[in-house]
Amino acid sequence: MIILVGFLLFSFFSEFECSRPNILIMLMDDMGWGDLGVFGHPSKETPRLDQMASEGMLFPDFYTANPLCSPSRAALLTGRLPLRNGFYTTNAHARNGYTPQEIVGGISDRELLLSELLALAGYRNKIVGKWHLGHQAQYLPLKHGFHEWFGSSNCHFGPYNDKSTPNIPVFRNDEMIGRYYEDFQINRTTGESNLTILFTEEATSFIKKQAQAQQPFFLYWAPDATHAPVYASRSFLDKSERGLYGDAVRELDFSVGIILDTLWTTGVANNTLVFFTSDNGAALVSKIMGGSNGPFLCGKETTFEGGMREPAIAWWPGTIKPGQVSHQLGTVMDLFSTALDLAGVEPPSDRVIDGISLKSTFIDGKMTDRPVFYYRGNELMAVRLGFYKAHFWCWSNSWEELKQGIDFCPGEKVEGITSHQQMNYTTQPKIFHLGRDPGEKYTLNPKSKEYQKAKSAILEIVKEHKNNLTPGKPQLNWCDKAVMHWSPPGCKKLKRCLTPPSPKPYLCSWPH
Repeated sequence: MIILVGFLLFSFFSEFECSRPNILIMLMDDMGWGDLGVFGHPSKETPRLDQMASEGMLFPDFYTANPLCSPSRAALLTGRLPLRNGFYTTNAHARNGYTPQEIVGGISDRELLLSELLALAGYRNKIVGKWHLGHQAQYLPLKHGFHEWFGSSNCHFGPYNDKSTPNIPVFRNDEMIGRYYEDFQINRTTGESNLTILFTEEATSFIKKQAQAQQPFFLYWAPDATHAPVYASRSFLDKSERGLYGDAVRELDFSVGIILDTLWTTGVANNTLVFFTSDNGAALVSKIMGGSNGPFLCGKETTFEGGMREPAIAWWPGTIKPGQVSHQLGTVMDLFSTALDLAGVEPPSDRVIDGISLKSTFIDGKMTDRPVFYYRGNELMAVRLGFYKAHFWCWSNSWEELKQGIDFCPGEKVEGITSHQQMNYTTQPKIFHLGRDPGEKYTLNPKSKEYQKAKSAILEIVKEHKNNLTPGKPQLNWCDKAVMHWSPPGCKKLKRCLTPPSPKPYLCSWPH
């Protein structure tokens, strides 16, 4: 009898394991909406991503939760706006903050990450690439539900001198195995680096291992080749019409193809949801060394469409019908809710979750009415509802930054919108119809019935939103050079620990 019960439980568990899909999120870094051929880039240098879109579902109206790396990644993994999960600053009004080497804070232990919830459900989780949710030991991925990690907690900035500033470490699981520019080379003259190759190999080996183990997995693939300083491996250098940035895009496209092919060859493609998107819009401050945001206004750092609307593709053979385009308003926070829904895991009930499940959109093409909130630091800058987008605050960046050559809207000027001082329109928001005017160039006439109707509906949404808003403790306020990457976990094994300066906390400066 005991043997029979055990056999039945084993059979049930095995069927349950197979019924839960694998989740593979591909999060690019500073890749713009207009960088893909399927979204109209004239170079047409993304054949595998274009094929992925033709085999799955394209989302032209998909958004990040913040126009900067760290807060958008925190939102994806918590399903919550940065103002709720603490990835914002109160040091100055409406400023974008992130997690540089000097940052003291990181992802709060009060937050429940997608990786933690999936781990409890029996998933094996791996992150490949950039983490960016804090670099002190208590904030690293293996403390938050990931079982494996290959990559870095920060951007690949450098090279540094390891005296005034340490080089950024690369981790294998919870220990440093080397540093950028010392052990993992990026040639700042030619742009050559093998990092994308390494990130791709890590992804495919994990898929093969999990397929053989027949255990569901969550793979968070976050390469950073398109973040300045951009890089590509030797076989991709000087191949693109777009220069080095295009070389990086071409290699990432090729790598996506390798990963999808691996899903097929291991027999798990039909049981794997793959979602491709980016953490924020293209960094137009990089000019010809950056990406394209297509027809949209401005770029990274701003809450205009160019900073917040991202390329997005869902791929799931046998479940998502090929060749579909969905105009469902989506956000990176929906990936949290969708993954939990597919895994049969209830979302936390003790907190507000801002994401919605896209499962019915994937399977039946259903549309859900919902707003999109555009935050910059601690300020609600804009809201989209249907085709209408209302701006309550507008600015691109300060005059001081502009004088230094920092421009988030190069060659673009919309009077009173792309301002270099913060413009307060909370009493009479600037409203655009994104269907007729995706570039946000022509505001609706405030005296028109269309404006009044849109304003009334959006203000009702904002009122409800703010009534249910409890900000988290800001994690991006304090910096200290003593917490930089002097002595990361694992440095003793390598005999590569550096001596930190004495602690001297200070309020971080966030000029953008």
